Amino acid sequence: MDRQKLKTSVCQAIAAHGPELIALAESIAREPELGFKENKTAAKVSAVFDRYNIPYITGQAVTGIKGRLTGRNSHRTVAVIGEMDAVTCVDHPLADPLTGAAHACGHHAQIAAMIGCGLGLKQAGIMEHLDGDVALFAVPAEEYVEITYRNHLREEDKIGYLGGKAELIRCGAFDDIDMAMMIHLSTDNDGSRSAHVGGTSNGFIGKMIRYIGREAHAAGAPHEGINALNAAMLAIMAVNAQRETFRDEDYVRFHPIITKGGDLVNVVPADVRMESYVRARTLDAMVDANVKVNRALKAGADAVGANIEINDLPGFMPMINEQKMTDLFSANAASLIGQNNIKQLNHHAASTDMGDLAHIMPVIHPWLGGVSGAAHTRDFKIIDPEMAYIISAQTMAMTVIDLLADKAAAADDVLNTFKPKMTKAEYLVFMNGISNNQ
Repeated sequence: MDRQKLKTSVCQAIAAHGPELIALAESIAREPELGFKENKTAAKVSAVFDRYNIPYITGQAVTGIKGRLTGRNSHRTVAVIGEMDAVTCVDHPLADPLTGAAHACGHHAQIAAMIGCGLGLKQAGIMEHLDGDVALFAVPAEEYVEITYRNHLREEDKIGYLGGKAELIRCGAFDDIDMAMMIHLSTDNDGSRSAHVGGTSNGFIGKMIRYIGREAHAAGAPHEGINALNAAMLAIMAVNAQRETFRDEDYVRFHPIITKGGDLVNVVPADVRMESYVRARTLDAMVDANVKVNRALKAGADAVGANIEINDLPGFMPMINEQKMTDLFSANAASLIGQNNIKQLNHHAASTDMGDLAHIMPVIHPWLGGVSGAAHTRDFKIIDPEMAYIISAQTMAMTVIDLLADKAAAADDVLNTFKPKMTKAEYLVFMNGISNNQ
Protein backbone atom coordinates (compact mmCIF):
# COMPACT_ATOMS: atom_id res chain seq x y z
CA MET A 1 0.00 0.00 0.00
CA ASP A 2 1.46 3.39 -0.95
CA ARG A 3 1.88 6.13 1.60
CA GLN A 4 -1.08 8.23 0.47
CA LYS A 5 -3.42 5.24 0.78
CA LEU A 6 -2.09 4.66 4.28
CA LYS A 7 -2.83 8.28 5.16
CA THR A 8 -6.32 8.11 3.72
CA SER A 9 -7.04 4.94 5.68
CA VAL A 10 -5.76 6.33 8.96
CA CYS A 11 -7.75 9.56 8.58
CA GLN A 12 -10.92 7.60 7.91
CA ALA A 13 -10.33 5.39 10.94
CA ILE A 14 -9.74 8.39 13.21
CA ALA A 15 -12.87 10.12 11.93
CA ALA A 16 -14.87 6.94 12.65
CA HIS A 17 -13.76 7.20 16.28
CA GLY A 18 -14.68 10.88 16.42
CA PRO A 19 -17.64 10.62 18.83
CA GLU A 20 -15.59 8.44 21.19
CA LEU A 21 -12.66 10.87 21.15
CA ILE A 22 -14.90 13.86 21.81
CA ALA A 23 -16.58 12.04 24.68
CA LEU A 24 -13.19 11.14 26.17
CA ALA A 25 -11.93 14.73 25.97
CA GLU A 26 -15.10 16.11 27.52
CA SER A 27 -14.96 13.52 30.30
CA ILE A 28 -11.40 14.55 31.14
CA ALA A 29 -12.39 18.22 31.05
CA ARG A 30 -15.14 17.56 33.58
CA GLU A 31 -12.69 15.97 36.03
CA PRO A 32 -9.53 18.11 35.87
CA GLU A 33 -6.53 17.16 38.01
CA LEU A 34 -3.28 18.91 38.83
CA GLY A 35 0.14 17.44 38.11
CA PHE A 36 1.28 14.17 39.68
CA LYS A 37 -2.34 13.70 40.84
CA GLU A 38 -3.91 12.69 37.50
CA ASN A 39 -5.30 9.36 38.72
CA LYS A 40 -8.76 9.68 37.14
CA THR A 41 -7.30 10.77 33.82
CA ALA A 42 -4.77 7.93 33.87
CA ALA A 43 -7.57 5.46 34.53
CA LYS A 44 -9.46 6.77 31.50
CA VAL A 45 -6.43 6.36 29.27
CA SER A 46 -5.83 2.85 30.62
CA ALA A 47 -9.46 1.94 29.95
CA VAL A 48 -9.10 2.89 26.28
CA PHE A 49 -5.88 0.89 25.98
CA ASP A 50 -7.59 -2.11 27.59
CA ARG A 51 -10.60 -1.82 25.29
CA TYR A 52 -8.44 -1.89 22.16
CA ASN A 53 -5.81 -4.35 23.40
CA ILE A 54 -2.97 -1.85 23.34
CA PRO A 55 -0.22 -3.02 25.71
CA TYR A 56 0.88 -0.41 28.23
CA ILE A 57 2.69 0.22 31.47
CA THR A 58 1.59 2.46 34.31
CA GLY A 59 3.33 4.43 37.06
CA GLN A 60 5.53 6.42 34.72
CA ALA A 61 6.64 9.43 36.81
CA VAL A 62 3.87 8.63 39.32
CA THR A 63 0.80 8.76 37.05
CA GLY A 64 2.02 8.44 33.45
CA ILE A 65 0.75 5.75 31.05
CA LYS A 66 2.91 4.45 28.21
CA GLY A 67 1.33 2.34 25.49
CA ARG A 68 3.05 0.80 22.48
CA LEU A 69 2.02 -0.09 18.95
CA THR A 70 4.48 -2.42 17.21
CA GLY A 71 5.35 -2.11 13.52
CA ARG A 72 6.46 -4.87 11.18
CA ASN A 73 9.87 -4.23 12.71
CA SER A 74 11.05 -1.92 15.47
CA HIS A 75 13.74 -0.01 13.62
CA ARG A 76 12.72 3.35 15.11
CA THR A 77 10.28 4.49 17.79
CA VAL A 78 8.23 7.68 17.63
CA ALA A 79 6.44 8.92 20.75
CA VAL A 80 3.07 10.62 20.40
CA ILE A 81 2.50 12.55 23.61
CA GLY A 82 -0.55 13.89 25.43
CA GLU A 83 -0.38 15.77 28.72
CA MET A 84 -2.83 14.81 31.46
CA ASP A 85 -2.70 17.67 33.93
CA ALA A 86 -4.78 20.80 34.30
CA VAL A 87 -3.88 24.28 35.53
CA THR A 88 -5.44 26.20 38.42
CA CYS A 89 -8.13 28.57 37.15
CA VAL A 90 -10.82 28.84 39.82
CA ASP A 91 -13.17 30.99 37.71
CA HIS A 92 -13.26 28.62 34.74
CA PRO A 93 -16.76 27.16 34.17
CA LEU A 94 -15.40 23.60 34.45
CA ALA A 95 -13.06 24.22 37.39
CA ASP A 96 -13.01 21.63 40.14
CA PRO A 97 -14.79 23.28 43.08
CA LEU A 98 -12.34 21.83 45.61
CA THR A 99 -8.96 22.24 43.88
CA GLY A 100 -9.63 25.02 41.37
CA ALA A 101 -8.11 22.85 38.63
CA ALA A 102 -9.39 23.41 35.10
CA HIS A 103 -8.36 22.37 31.60
CA ALA A 104 -7.83 25.98 30.61
CA CYS A 105 -4.87 25.05 28.42
CA GLY A 106 -6.35 22.20 26.41
CA HIS A 107 -4.45 19.20 27.71
CA HIS A 108 -7.66 17.16 27.53
CA ALA A 109 -7.53 17.73 23.76
CA GLN A 110 -3.95 16.46 23.68
CA ILE A 111 -5.03 13.18 25.27
CA ALA A 112 -7.86 12.81 22.76
CA ALA A 113 -5.47 13.53 19.87
CA MET A 114 -2.87 11.08 21.17
CA ILE A 115 -5.52 8.37 21.61
CA GLY A 116 -7.05 9.17 18.23
CA CYS A 117 -3.68 8.89 16.51
CA GLY A 118 -3.07 5.52 18.13
CA LEU A 119 -6.52 4.13 17.38
CA GLY A 120 -6.29 5.21 13.76
CA LEU A 121 -2.92 3.52 13.29
CA LYS A 122 -4.09 0.33 15.01
CA GLN A 123 -7.66 -0.02 13.76
CA ALA A 124 -6.76 0.73 10.14
CA GLY A 125 -3.97 -1.87 10.16
CA ILE A 126 -1.33 0.76 9.43
CA MET A 127 1.34 -0.57 11.80
CA GLU A 128 1.97 -3.68 9.70
CA HIS A 129 3.20 -1.35 6.95
CA LEU A 130 5.55 0.67 9.16
CA ASP A 131 9.17 0.01 10.04
CA GLY A 132 9.03 1.20 13.60
CA ASP A 133 6.97 1.42 16.76
CA VAL A 134 4.75 4.14 18.17
CA ALA A 135 4.76 4.93 21.88
CA LEU A 136 1.44 6.42 22.99
CA PHE A 137 2.47 8.40 26.04
CA ALA A 138 0.10 10.09 28.48
CA VAL A 139 2.45 12.18 30.59
CA PRO A 140 1.93 14.04 33.89
CA ALA A 141 2.69 17.47 35.28
CA GLU A 142 3.48 19.78 32.38
CA GLU A 143 2.09 22.75 34.29
CA TYR A 144 4.82 23.71 36.78
CA VAL A 145 2.49 24.59 39.66
CA GLU A 146 2.10 23.81 43.37
CA ILE A 147 5.86 24.15 43.69
CA THR A 148 5.88 23.68 47.46
CA TYR A 149 3.80 20.49 47.20
CA ARG A 150 6.01 19.05 44.49
CA ASN A 151 9.15 19.92 46.38
CA HIS A 152 7.78 17.87 49.29
CA LEU A 153 7.41 14.94 46.87
CA ARG A 154 11.01 15.55 45.86
CA GLU A 155 12.21 15.61 49.46
CA GLU A 156 10.38 12.31 50.01
CA ASP A 157 12.19 10.81 46.96
CA LYS A 158 8.89 10.24 45.17
CA ILE A 159 10.09 12.38 42.27
CA GLY A 160 13.42 13.88 41.31
CA TYR A 161 12.24 16.84 39.21
CA LEU A 162 9.10 18.95 39.42
CA GLY A 163 8.14 18.71 35.72
CA GLY A 164 6.65 15.59 34.19
CA LYS A 165 8.87 15.11 31.13
CA ALA A 166 12.02 15.97 33.07
CA GLU A 167 11.10 13.30 35.60
CA LEU A 168 10.36 10.81 32.81
CA ILE A 169 13.76 11.52 31.25
CA ARG A 170 15.43 11.03 34.63
CA CYS A 171 13.64 7.71 35.15
CA GLY A 172 14.62 6.39 31.71
CA ALA A 173 11.10 6.37 30.25
CA PHE A 174 12.36 7.98 27.03
CA ASP A 175 15.46 5.80 26.68
CA ASP A 176 13.73 3.57 24.11
CA ILE A 177 12.31 6.47 22.07
CA ASP A 178 14.05 8.15 19.11
CA MET A 179 11.84 11.21 18.56
CA ALA A 180 8.60 12.69 19.85
CA MET A 181 5.68 14.86 18.85
CA MET A 182 2.60 16.39 20.39
CA ILE A 183 0.14 19.20 19.70
CA HIS A 184 -0.98 22.10 21.82
CA LEU A 185 -4.03 24.22 21.24
CA SER A 186 -3.26 27.67 19.94
CA THR A 187 -3.77 30.81 21.97
CA ASP A 188 -4.42 33.04 18.98
CA ASN A 189 -8.00 33.39 20.27
CA ASP A 190 -9.81 33.49 16.93
CA GLY A 191 -10.90 29.85 16.86
CA SER A 192 -9.69 29.37 13.29
CA ARG A 193 -8.57 26.13 11.72
CA SER A 194 -4.90 26.92 11.82
CA ALA A 195 -1.56 25.32 12.58
CA HIS A 196 1.29 27.33 14.06
CA VAL A 197 4.56 25.48 13.57
CA GLY A 198 8.24 25.81 14.42
CA GLY A 199 9.53 28.56 16.65
CA THR A 200 11.14 28.55 20.06
CA SER A 201 10.10 29.32 23.63
CA ASN A 202 11.63 30.17 27.00
CA GLY A 203 13.03 27.85 29.60
CA PHE A 204 13.08 28.65 33.30
CA ILE A 205 14.50 27.98 36.74
CA GLY A 206 11.92 27.34 39.48
CA LYS A 207 12.18 29.18 42.78
CA MET A 208 10.94 28.92 46.34
CA ILE A 209 11.75 31.93 48.51
CA ARG A 210 11.28 32.36 52.26
CA TYR A 211 11.80 35.53 54.29
CA ILE A 212 12.29 35.05 58.01
CA GLY A 213 11.70 38.03 60.25
CA ARG A 214 10.68 38.44 63.89
CA GLU A 215 7.10 38.56 65.08
CA ALA A 216 5.82 41.34 67.35
CA HIS A 217 2.53 43.07 68.07
CA ALA A 218 1.74 44.95 64.87
CA ALA A 219 0.28 47.97 66.68
CA GLY A 220 1.64 47.86 70.23
CA ALA A 221 5.29 47.11 69.52
CA PRO A 222 6.08 46.99 65.77
CA HIS A 223 9.56 48.31 66.52
CA GLU A 224 10.36 45.00 68.20
CA GLY A 225 9.65 43.03 65.05
CA ILE A 226 11.33 42.44 61.70
CA ASN A 227 8.75 42.60 58.92
CA ALA A 228 9.35 39.78 56.46
CA LEU A 229 6.53 40.99 54.20
CA ASN A 230 8.30 44.33 53.79
CA ALA A 231 11.43 42.39 52.85
CA ALA A 232 9.51 40.53 50.14
CA MET A 233 7.95 43.70 48.74
CA LEU A 234 11.30 45.48 48.65
CA ALA A 235 12.79 42.45 46.91
CA ILE A 236 10.16 42.55 44.18
CA MET A 237 10.92 46.24 43.62
CA ALA A 238 14.62 45.44 43.56
CA VAL A 239 14.03 42.88 40.81
CA ASN A 240 12.06 45.52 38.89
CA ALA A 241 15.12 47.77 39.14
CA GLN A 242 17.12 45.05 37.37
CA ARG A 243 14.82 44.87 34.34
CA GLU A 244 16.76 47.38 32.25
CA THR A 245 19.75 45.02 32.48
CA PHE A 246 17.81 42.19 30.83
CA ARG A 247 18.33 42.19 27.06
CA ASP A 248 15.15 42.33 24.98
CA GLU A 249 16.27 39.38 22.87
CA ASP A 250 16.55 37.18 26.00
CA TYR A 251 12.84 37.51 26.88
CA VAL A 252 13.54 37.41 30.62
CA ARG A 253 10.49 37.01 32.86
CA PHE A 254 10.11 36.98 36.67
CA HIS A 255 6.53 36.69 37.97
CA PRO A 256 6.34 35.80 41.67
CA ILE A 257 3.35 35.01 43.82
CA ILE A 258 3.27 35.34 47.60
CA THR A 259 1.95 32.04 48.94
CA LYS A 260 2.19 33.11 52.58
CA GLY A 261 2.15 36.74 53.66
CA GLY A 262 2.23 36.27 57.42
CA ASP A 263 0.12 34.60 60.08
CA LEU A 264 -2.25 37.16 61.61
CA VAL A 265 -3.10 40.73 60.72
CA ASN A 266 -2.14 42.01 64.17
CA VAL A 267 1.27 40.29 64.20
CA VAL A 268 4.32 41.61 62.36
CA PRO A 269 4.81 39.06 59.52
CA ALA A 270 7.75 36.84 60.40
CA ASP A 271 7.34 34.05 57.84
CA VAL A 272 6.67 35.10 54.23
CA ARG A 273 6.99 32.77 51.27
CA MET A 274 7.02 33.23 47.51
CA GLU A 275 7.14 31.02 44.45
CA SER A 276 8.30 32.08 41.01
CA TYR A 277 10.20 31.26 37.84
CA VAL A 278 13.11 33.02 36.20
CA ARG A 279 12.47 32.54 32.49
CA ALA A 280 14.68 33.30 29.51
CA ARG A 281 15.25 32.30 25.91
CA THR A 282 18.58 30.50 26.43
CA LEU A 283 20.29 28.56 29.19
CA ASP A 284 22.96 31.24 29.55
CA ALA A 285 20.34 33.97 29.85
CA MET A 286 18.42 31.92 32.42
CA VAL A 287 21.49 31.50 34.61
CA ASP A 288 22.54 35.14 34.26
CA ALA A 289 19.07 36.48 35.08
CA ASN A 290 18.77 34.11 38.03
CA VAL A 291 21.97 35.51 39.57
CA LYS A 292 20.57 39.04 39.28
CA VAL A 293 17.18 38.04 40.70
CA ASN A 294 18.78 36.27 43.67
CA ARG A 295 20.91 39.32 44.36
CA ALA A 296 17.79 41.50 44.43
CA LEU A 297 15.90 39.03 46.61
CA LYS A 298 18.71 39.09 49.15
CA ALA A 299 18.73 42.89 49.09
CA GLY A 300 15.13 42.95 50.29
CA ALA A 301 16.08 40.87 53.30
CA ASP A 302 19.15 42.99 54.05
CA ALA A 303 17.13 46.19 53.89
CA VAL A 304 14.99 45.27 56.92
CA GLY A 305 17.34 42.89 58.70
CA ALA A 306 15.48 39.71 57.78
CA ASN A 307 16.95 36.37 56.79
CA ILE A 308 16.24 34.71 53.47
CA GLU A 309 16.20 31.17 52.11
CA ILE A 310 16.29 30.76 48.32
CA ASN A 311 15.67 27.29 46.94
CA ASP A 312 16.43 27.13 43.21
CA LEU A 313 14.80 24.17 41.48
CA PRO A 314 15.28 22.53 38.07
CA GLY A 315 12.56 23.83 35.77
CA PHE A 316 12.21 23.54 31.99
CA MET A 317 14.65 23.85 29.11
CA PRO A 318 14.04 26.27 26.21
CA MET A 319 11.98 24.74 23.40
CA ILE A 320 13.43 24.03 19.93
CA ASN A 321 11.47 22.37 17.09
CA GLU A 322 13.25 19.98 14.71
CA GLN A 323 12.87 21.39 11.20
CA LYS A 324 12.46 18.23 9.10
CA MET A 325 9.72 16.87 11.36
CA THR A 326 8.13 20.32 11.32
CA ASP A 327 8.09 20.29 7.52
CA LEU A 328 6.38 16.87 7.44
CA PHE A 329 3.77 17.94 9.99
CA SER A 330 3.15 21.21 8.13
CA ALA A 331 2.54 19.45 4.82
CA ASN A 332 0.10 17.03 6.42
CA ALA A 333 -1.74 19.82 8.24
CA ALA A 334 -1.95 21.77 4.98
CA SER A 335 -3.57 18.79 3.26
CA LEU A 336 -6.41 19.00 5.80
CA ILE A 337 -6.85 22.73 6.49
CA GLY A 338 -5.11 24.45 3.56
CA GLN A 339 -1.65 25.88 3.08
CA ASN A 340 -2.82 29.42 3.85
CA ASN A 341 -3.67 28.32 7.39
CA ILE A 342 -0.13 27.14 8.21
CA LYS A 343 1.69 29.86 10.17
CA GLN A 344 5.34 30.03 11.18
CA LEU A 345 5.99 30.78 14.84
CA ASN A 346 8.85 32.93 16.08
CA HIS A 347 9.67 33.06 19.79
CA HIS A 348 7.22 32.71 22.67
CA ALA A 349 8.08 33.74 26.24
CA ALA A 350 6.05 30.92 27.82
CA SER A 351 7.58 27.52 28.53
CA THR A 352 6.95 23.83 27.96
CA ASP A 353 8.81 20.78 29.20
CA MET A 354 8.91 19.52 25.61
CA GLY A 355 11.99 21.74 25.62
CA ASP A 356 13.67 19.22 27.91
CA LEU A 357 13.09 16.47 25.36
CA ALA A 358 14.15 18.80 22.55
CA HIS A 359 17.61 19.09 24.09
CA ILE A 360 18.24 15.34 23.81
CA MET A 361 16.13 14.15 20.83
CA PRO A 362 14.24 15.52 17.81
CA VAL A 363 10.77 16.81 18.77
CA ILE A 364 7.98 19.00 17.43
CA HIS A 365 5.37 20.92 19.38
CA PRO A 366 2.96 22.62 16.92
CA TRP A 367 -0.04 24.68 18.00
CA LEU A 368 -3.45 24.06 16.43
CA GLY A 369 -6.62 26.16 16.38
CA GLY A 370 -10.16 25.32 17.36
CA VAL A 371 -10.34 27.27 20.62
CA SER A 372 -11.39 30.69 21.81
CA GLY A 373 -10.21 32.64 24.82
CA ALA A 374 -6.69 33.06 26.15
CA ALA A 375 -4.90 30.11 27.72
CA HIS A 376 -5.01 29.80 31.51
CA THR A 377 -8.10 32.02 31.75
CA ARG A 378 -11.80 31.50 32.47
CA ASP A 379 -12.61 32.19 28.81
CA PHE A 380 -10.62 29.31 27.30
CA LYS A 381 -12.88 26.79 25.57
CA ILE A 382 -13.05 24.42 22.62
CA ILE A 383 -15.27 25.82 19.88
CA ASP A 384 -14.28 23.44 17.06
CA PRO A 385 -14.09 19.87 18.44
CA GLU A 386 -13.24 18.40 15.05
CA MET A 387 -10.18 20.61 14.76
CA ALA A 388 -9.08 20.15 18.37
CA TYR A 389 -9.59 16.40 18.67
CA ILE A 390 -9.86 14.84 15.19
CA ILE A 391 -7.77 16.86 12.73
CA SER A 392 -5.01 17.11 15.33
CA ALA A 393 -4.95 13.32 15.62
CA GLN A 394 -5.05 12.84 11.84
CA THR A 395 -2.15 15.22 11.29
CA MET A 396 0.05 13.44 13.82
CA ALA A 397 -0.87 10.01 12.45
CA MET A 398 0.03 11.05 8.91
CA THR A 399 3.34 12.42 10.17
CA VAL A 400 4.04 9.11 11.92
CA ILE A 401 3.43 7.36 8.59
CA ASP A 402 5.88 9.69 6.84
CA LEU A 403 8.53 8.99 9.46
CA LEU A 404 8.18 5.21 9.69
CA ALA A 405 7.12 4.10 6.19
CA ASP A 406 9.66 2.90 3.59
CA LYS A 407 12.10 1.40 6.09
CA ALA A 408 11.72 4.48 8.32
CA ALA A 409 13.93 6.41 5.89
CA ALA A 410 12.56 9.80 6.97
CA ALA A 411 13.13 9.00 10.65
CA ASP A 412 16.68 7.91 9.83
CA ASP A 413 17.23 11.14 7.93
CA VAL A 414 16.05 13.20 10.90
CA LEU A 415 18.31 11.35 13.31
CA ASN A 416 21.33 11.39 11.00
CA THR A 417 21.30 15.19 10.82
CA PHE A 418 20.06 16.00 14.33
CA LYS A 419 22.67 17.37 16.72
CA PRO A 420 21.38 17.23 20.31
CA LYS A 421 22.15 20.15 22.57
CA MET A 422 22.98 17.69 25.34
CA THR A 423 23.36 14.01 25.98
CA LYS A 424 21.03 12.63 28.61
CA ALA A 425 23.94 12.51 31.05
CA GLU A 426 24.80 16.17 30.39
CA TYR A 427 21.15 17.11 30.79
CA LEU A 428 20.97 15.44 34.20
CA VAL A 429 24.17 17.15 35.31
CA PHE A 430 22.77 20.55 34.33
CA MET A 431 19.42 19.94 36.03
CA ASN A 432 21.01 18.66 39.21
CA GLY A 433 23.35 21.63 39.27
CA ILE A 434 20.49 24.12 39.48
CA SER A 435 19.35 23.10 42.93
CA ASN A 436 20.73 25.03 45.84
CA ASN A 437 19.64 26.34 49.17
CA GLN A 438 20.86 29.86 49.88
